[in-house]
Amino acid sequence: MAVDHTRFLADLHKLREFGASGVGKGVVRPAYSQADIAARQWLAGRMAEAGLTPHFDPVGNLFGLAEGQSLLMGSHSDSQPEGGWLDGALGVIAALEIARSSDRPVSAVSFQDEEGRFGVTTGSAVWSGGLPLEQADALTDAAGISFGAARSTMGQLSQGFIDAVRFNGFVEMHIEQGPALDAAGEQIGVVSDIVGIRDMRITFEGQQNHAGTTPMHLRRDAFQTLSLFNARLNDRFRNVVRPQTVWTIGHVDLHPNAASIVPGRVRFSMQWRDGDTDRLARMEEIIRTTAQEVADEQGMGLGFGPMLGLEPVAMDPALRQALERGAEQTAPGKWRNMPSGALHDATNVSRLMPVAMLFVPSINGISHDFAEDTAEEDLIAGLNVLYHAVQSLDWRA
Repeated sequence: MAVDHTRFLADLHKLREFGASGVGKGVVRPAYSQADIAARQWLAGRMAEAGLTPHFDPVGNLFGLAEGQSLLMGSHSDSQPEGGWLDGALGVIAALEIARSSDRPVSAVSFQDEEGRFGVTTGSAVWSGGLPLEQADALTDAAGISFGAARSTMGQLSQGFIDAVRFNGFVEMHIEQGPALDAAGEQIGVVSDIVGIRDMRITFEGQQNHAGTTPMHLRRDAFQTLSLFNARLNDRFRNVVRPQTVWTIGHVDLHPNAASIVPGRVRFSMQWRDGDTDRLARMEEIIRTTAQEVADEQGMGLGFGPMLGLEPVAMDPALRQALERGAEQTAPGKWRNMPSGALHDATNVSRLMPVAMLFVPSINGISHDFAEDTAEEDLIAGLNVLYHAVQSLDWRA
């Protein structure tokens, strides 16, 4: 047997139709949305047609189970609020195609809420034991909806949690979401390790007031406080971070968000990533200290939400070597070993079993955007690497 490239691409494009944005190939398929649930039900049907047993767990993770011991493959099928068609979806459809093409036992999975509507890779975090279900249920999205309420929309689809003991390892195929492979004209990246991440919400509480009558020196302006915090933080990180370190204030909720009112409160996301656990901790210390100093100077109240995060993870040597063999067989001279600066479900799954990851190029390095895309020949090359890698492994041993 061998992979069917036409069937693989057809399924990938079909999945794109669930939550299609109408702009290019973009999708809007956030976790637990109608589009997300419909996509998962369609995936469950395709898994059944492939001879796998579909299984939804209590948080909406969808498994397509092979009989007996198997290699687990997959990713996620939820999207960012304005997402691309390949982020996560590629790994799920690739896993489905390998499962129905390989003579080795392969199970497929689409994890829920990888994109962080409620937390950080929530579905795989709960399944792997890194996040207690009760704690996950209390997480809320930007609109104040709880994870517990959202997962209840899965209704009668939900069954029990799958015991990870039935899987011998996990392989996740993904787009790079960065420019390295595309810029170098390479087709394949075999991941060496995944960076760690920290994510929390910070709130500055000041005084809402009239924008025309309140003197500047008497204002307790939440936005000005955030601006000062951001500038000071960037300066203080200068001697701590390295070129690969990143930090982002990506979501800002300014209240009351009106033109003629001095904003009295700002709640914002603070996220930082690096491959070194000690550096992540040092950055947290700087963030908390700087926020407190700025709050004191500006006469603001300060609040920190719960901090979520995952540790850096190195890929399993045996699985990684299998992917390297497949890469050399498929794209000789056009592949590299590389770290992942993006977070993936594989980080959580590594608590339970060996993991490895494979990248294909992102055109112009664009992801988390409707313009996200990858050449079909590169998608097929990645699928072929997976096939050769799986065929080289003996999962019956």
